[in-house]
Amino acid sequence: MVTGGFVERREDALFLCPPGTGKSHIAQAIGRTVIQSQGHRVLHREAHHLLEELAESSPEGTRRQKLDALTSAPLLIIDELGMRKLPATAAEDLLELIMRRYEKASTLITSNRPVEDWGKLLGDNAAVAAMLDRLLHHAHVVQFGPRSWCTKGAMDLQSAESAG
Repeated sequence: MVTGGFVERREDALFLCPPGTGKSHIAQAIGRTVIQSQGHRVLHREAHHLLEELAESSPEGTRRQKLDALTSAPLLIIDELGMRKLPATAAEDLLELIMRRYEKASTLITSNRPVEDWGKLLGDNAAVAAMLDRLLHHAHVVQFGPRSWCTKGAMDLQSAESAG
């Protein structure tokens, strides 16, 4: 997984766990590895920015160009799904993007929410079910945690200070 071989096989990945457990950091490191070792183009977007861009692109008439650019990258990292409020069109837009990339390119999504909550998060259970069907077909699901690295470091420091 960390070598980026899943990109060559056009597989997807989901990193699921609480905030602060390292999923975004590792996703970015995998992106760099894919660029350096395989020479592939990698796009990285925070989920709320990506979905806002897609929602705004329809009235602007740039939707096709944005989707084409997002579809053509061998690896698309969608980071922090569930951290911020999403536009009303989020479920449909994400489904369309995943359908376009399905078995053609790899998508790596990080989220602090379990997939069971995505229907409520995105506001459309049917669209989320269709999206997850494609994502999970050839996916690596990785769960990090359970504690935040930031919290763990602070607790370790407090323990060391107390012992000293």
